[in-house]
Amino acid sequence: MLMEATVSQLKSNLQAKIEAHRPRITRLTKEFGKVVIDEVTIDQCIGGARDIKALVTDISYLDPQEGIRFRGKNIPETFAALPKLAGAEYPTVESFWFFMLTGDIPTAEQAAEVQADFAQRAKVPSYVFDVLRAMPKDSHPMAMFSTAVLAMQKESKFAAKYHSMKKTEYWDPMYEDSCDLLAKLPEIAAFIYRYKYKGGDIIAPNPALDLGANFAHMMGIAKPYDDVARMYFILHSDHESGNVSAHATHLVASALSDAYYSFSAGMNGLAGPLHGLANQEVLGWIKDFQKKMGGVEPTEDNVKAALWDTLNSGHVIPGYGHAVLRKTDPRYTAQMEFCQKHLPGDPLFKLVNMIYKVAPGVLTEQGKTKNPWPNVDAQSGVIQWHYGLTEYDFYTVLFGVGRAIGVLANITWDRGLGYALERPKSVTTAMLEEWAEKGGRA
Repeated sequence: MLMEATVSQLKSNLQAKIEAHRPRITRLTKEFGKVVIDEVTIDQCIGGARDIKALVTDISYLDPQEGIRFRGKNIPETFAALPKLAGAEYPTVESFWFFMLTGDIPTAEQAAEVQADFAQRAKVPSYVFDVLRAMPKDSHPMAMFSTAVLAMQKESKFAAKYHSMKKTEYWDPMYEDSCDLLAKLPEIAAFIYRYKYKGGDIIAPNPALDLGANFAHMMGIAKPYDDVARMYFILHSDHESGNVSAHATHLVASALSDAYYSFSAGMNGLAGPLHGLANQEVLGWIKDFQKKMGGVEPTEDNVKAALWDTLNSGHVIPGYGHAVLRKTDPRYTAQMEFCQKHLPGDPLFKLVNMIYKVAPGVLTEQGKTKNPWPNVDAQSGVIQWHYGLTEYDFYTVLFGVGRAIGVLANITWDRGLGYALERPKSVTTAMLEEWAEKGGRA
């Protein structure tokens, strides 16, 4: 086994978990590989493989009624179980990383060990900043973020060791790459923000701080933004394997591409308007909605009338509805509770909260949506705006830093369990038409 001289508690725990899990996958494949677990319909085949059960992950599961569960725990249970630093409301990202990789709740000592490990890995190579400075200043921050990740591919330990490893050893350097990358992302993200929007006034990292607090420090935003960062990154970390950013990362990694290639690909998917850009689009809509309200205090009556005007003009209510969920997104609820405590009088939050009270009834009355409840994007931009982060284009970078936690944990486990190259089979339109006429494929 390729191991470092001193092995952290996280890595040794992860190794034990992987080795205990492998026989389960082997048995399922050998003894039950032909057991049918689902059917595929023509509309699923044409419609983006929606709801086809064809991916495996134990990192998170999205229940239509309960929302996301991280390693079996819902959001309130996760926040309550993980260790927190003195004076903090939310757990550290480092403790959450331990939990996502192993399924075990770390002790405060184990979380501190991960924090110290990240501090050793966090230094970003200077050439990355040279690459970012060489890009046009008006480049989208997500293009800069993905490019920075890809530029670091030369640092990959997986790529360097690939030809000298056995398949059962692949997880080790993938874990190392994932830890290296995750530790560096906050500085890269903060640099992009300060470089683009703050005149290049860069704030050096403080390695004594945990990941969330260090990010807030490098962004130049005072407390309680450190807790905002911890909460935001954890809430956006993972959402099963089928969403675009998670699936793209998994798909590219299945070719035995390293974490840098794979995560960069996932971020390119996250940048799409139907995925990670939704949060900035929602906030833009809310700001326009606020202007149309003319500055009056939001009430159920005037918000209801404005929502009907929106729908009757052929537009949708952004931030409402979800492909899987059939209730209010618990990630929305977690952020709403933060707002109720820390910014109850914020005009934007008051409007968003009133929309939440009214919109589900309006959408239900309209009858065109399966899920009239808000998703995470309906709330997340409000908090960022309140703390001075008003540059919409940057919101998806924040999403990307959080999403790294889940997707990097997943591809580490993919290599630990030896999951295969992903290669679905395609069919032609003529074949679908033939089967449609026959009522199915014989």
